[in-house]
Amino acid sequence: MKKIILITVLFLVVAVAKLSAQEKGSYKSLLEWSYWQSEPAKYEMTVQTNTELINQNVFSIKSVQSKIYKFGTLMKTIKSNDYKGKTVKMTGYIKSNNVKKWAGLWMRVDYYGADVLAFDNMQNRGVKRTTDWAKYEVVLFVPQEATSMSYGGLLSGTGQIWFKDVKVEIVDDSVQETGSIKGRDHKIISFEKRAKAIGGAIKEITDKEKTALKTAVDSIDAQVENGALTAELGKDLKLKKATEHARNIDKRVAIEEGKLNQLVKEQVDGRIEEETGKKRGGTMLIIGGSNEAIGENKTEINLTSFKVYNGQEDKINRHYKRTTSQVVFATGLNNLVTDQRVQNSDFRYLGSHFYEWGLTLNSRIFKETNFLHAKCGLSLMYNNLRSTDNRSFVVNGNQTNLQVNPVNYEDSRFRTVSLVIPLHLEFDFSKAKEIDGKQYFKTHDSFRLGIGGYFGTNIKSKQITTYDDDNYKSREKVKGDFNVNSFVYGLSTYVGYKATSLYLKYDLNPLFTNNTIKQNNASLGVRFDFN
Repeated sequence: MKKIILITVLFLVVAVAKLSAQEKGSYKSLLEWSYWQSEPAKYEMTVQTNTELINQNVFSIKSVQSKIYKFGTLMKTIKSNDYKGKTVKMTGYIKSNNVKKWAGLWMRVDYYGADVLAFDNMQNRGVKRTTDWAKYEVVLFVPQEATSMSYGGLLSGTGQIWFKDVKVEIVDDSVQETGSIKGRDHKIISFEKRAKAIGGAIKEITDKEKTALKTAVDSIDAQVENGALTAELGKDLKLKKATEHARNIDKRVAIEEGKLNQLVKEQVDGRIEEETGKKRGGTMLIIGGSNEAIGENKTEINLTSFKVYNGQEDKINRHYKRTTSQVVFATGLNNLVTDQRVQNSDFRYLGSHFYEWGLTLNSRIFKETNFLHAKCGLSLMYNNLRSTDNRSFVVNGNQTNLQVNPVNYEDSRFRTVSLVIPLHLEFDFSKAKEIDGKQYFKTHDSFRLGIGGYFGTNIKSKQITTYDDDNYKSREKVKGDFNVNSFVYGLSTYVGYKATSLYLKYDLNPLFTNNTIKQNNASLGVRFDFN
């Protein structure tokens, strides 16, 4: 029965890990605004004409699911040519109803898709709960390197907002920026990053035009097939479409190639600053967990988890990945369960202990919730048993029994070392976080519960005795199999807060292979999972 339970738990880990799937959806338009619509929809985007003000549109973003861990937004993207080197203010009016998290206006200044030069989404001053119409603003400086600007309204989580009268205007440079990423503080973009971004833009132009041409050709073929067009006319139309999209590619690519040629010329002339001018922010040595920001150019070395973070962006990206690695250390008390009891044990309760060192991969199963994780790893387990009443293990054929020693032992310890693969389902109650408008899921930031098991092999058995021999302290180590089971498997569980948890594990198979009385290892202690 115990074996069936273990196999069921392990199978559950593997099966549930396959439930995750990529979110499906597409971009849609609402007048001159665009938005991402997931499948199934999380938000309803609508527009209505304000009867009080002629020709003024009021846009609405409304949640249509009871729990949402992301955000919905209506947005515009424009060229930044008219705003380079200037301070820009975006204003608009927002009304809200039962907003659980927050809502606001947002604006972002980009260098292609390679770098965010300035950004603000009002997260630190967002609209919450239910409010009447009020005016809000976002102010950013647009660096000379900018290629585009995006702006709009957003709703994080559930509720509904309405926004209207959104305007973008140039203001005096004395107006302070509101962004979490300020345009005046933007870092230098290297020649390599610029060249790669322009190359990416050229590829994107070509791919989009090819996709548009394929769509047009498929439509023409369908019309020819159903008799709406003749084959001759269809052929002419396809040639016309191919010529049209080829011209679009030539025209748009020529603009980007011109930018690339100018970039190369500036590099040759030495007019492009490189990122090597960055100042180092120093190095921090950390033991245990740390949620503190480390700055853009600072290095954090975590001695516990053996990880090095080069700047805050690197730390965020690696901490909030869907699959993260963790160093595991556990220690506590160890004993043998005889006839399903540990009372009146033949081994010292405080003197018998265990250690475990390991590395695990922790994968978030569902994309939009932090609740369930699958954990798989590799651990080295040390189980130590200190016998009572001056006894040690002696092998008698296929039996391994405790026997009283003629010499008075100061210490008698029996150790097994196992290499195991632990598998757990972990329920993590850490809440999602939002950083610069993006949803992040960090593990081990709240209460956790893990259930699962382990299986592996015993790689070493050893008995260590210490005693006085004619006033000389002697220590003997005897290695052998001691009839110890070569295979080990069991159940384990833990419950805790953040990195620390109470840990219980139990071997389903007995320690010794053929002993008449079956005895199973049981361990209770403290476990640390370091991200």
